[in-house]
Amino acid sequence: MFELPKPKTIIEPFRIKSVEPLSMIDINERTKALVKSGYNLFSLPASLVTFDLLTDSGTSAMSNTQWAGIMMGDESYAGSKSYLKFEKVVSDLTGFEHVIPTHQGRSAEALLMNSMIKPGQVVIGNTHFDTTRANIENASAQALDMPCKENESSELEAPFKGNINISQLEEYLKKNHAQVSLLIMTVTNNSVGGQPVSMENIKKTKEILLKYNIPLFLDCARFAENAYFIKLREPGFEEVEVKKIAQEMFSYCDGALMSAKKDAFANIGGFLAFNDEKLAAEIRSAMVITEGFPTYGGLAGRDLEALSIGLQEILDESYLSYRISSVDYFGRGIEEAGFATVRPYGGHAVYIDAGKCLPHIPPHQFPGQALSAALYQYVGIRSVEVGTVMLGHKDPQTGEEVLAPKELVRLAMPRRVYTQSHVDYMIEVMQSLSPHLKNLKGFEFEYQAPVLRHFTARFKPL
Repeated sequence: MFELPKPKTIIEPFRIKSVEPLSMIDINERTKALVKSGYNLFSLPASLVTFDLLTDSGTSAMSNTQWAGIMMGDESYAGSKSYLKFEKVVSDLTGFEHVIPTHQGRSAEALLMNSMIKPGQVVIGNTHFDTTRANIENASAQALDMPCKENESSELEAPFKGNINISQLEEYLKKNHAQVSLLIMTVTNNSVGGQPVSMENIKKTKEILLKYNIPLFLDCARFAENAYFIKLREPGFEEVEVKKIAQEMFSYCDGALMSAKKDAFANIGGFLAFNDEKLAAEIRSAMVITEGFPTYGGLAGRDLEALSIGLQEILDESYLSYRISSVDYFGRGIEEAGFATVRPYGGHAVYIDAGKCLPHIPPHQFPGQALSAALYQYVGIRSVEVGTVMLGHKDPQTGEEVLAPKELVRLAMPRRVYTQSHVDYMIEVMQSLSPHLKNLKGFEFEYQAPVLRHFTARFKPL
């Protein structure tokens, strides 16, 4: 027997059993659709999108086991078998006693914030994502970000750029701990490029918070991808199975909230989990008004079945290896095509640094939105701006626009949906687009909502 070199080709660790046709429309149709949508890709009909990289949330392809599980869903109003199965899976993974299903992650955020936050308090995060920040602010509190210093450079190849800034956290809490309600650690850290958080960083954060009796919650939408990065990059975890790494992550936390539309391969769903009995009673009482009975939380029994199976399938290391490798392949291809990217590549998306790709467009003219529009018009990709449109806001005192730290465009890869040939095609057309980036123009708002404006805004080209 002899050893062969490792193949360069990335293969999908699954076979395709059902297919859905792609929408193959030309640039003229896409241009018309773009104008009609007010240059907001959220407003595009999905039927006019060829490669839908808007989000990895709820867009995954479910497995044959999940589809079979859907037929086993128990639709009993209270205490269904599907809920009991879901509760067991989540408790085994997180170690938490109280498991409360919700219809999606932002519902879990709203329930948690309304129960734990008082007006004027502060919620710290490594970097809050858009709906988290909106739910914190809706509870009349302040969302405070503390990303690590390594995150300041897009090009820096640091292994855990999703970390919270430990020294900043310590200094802030020395003076302001009485104002802080809780800390939410998002894994992976979506807003800074899908970057992972190290186990050491989670552990140190918990040690600091213990001094002030401040709870630590894990926003675990992409917990498995984060755990796999720990296995790949953090000394001492090379031989530890991903499930045990994930369980250790949860062990340092007081609770977890999840949009299960990400790492649970599901089209809908989320949960809250913790050990605080008083908090559980308060949230269960509140959710009956809007979400439904606490054992279904706005979900059908079939959804709970699919979630239970997905939370186990995501821990398959052959899948996680493929997932991380394929995103890395996409990122390297985009960079070679002439686009500046956030390095290293995250687990669920490639982030293009639109500010560097379009240096002639100032931040207040939304270079990320300009690049997103061009990717749709010329390539057929629906992406999302993660810059001043999404994360900026008007200063309530001065009325001036507060700019985002970076002007990014996220290309989120739905799980088990697109193949390597799809990726190669996108890279090829982006390479043709690259020399024309200098000709792109900025945008201004035609309409913006007061909260989460990026979802419904309309733009005018300048």
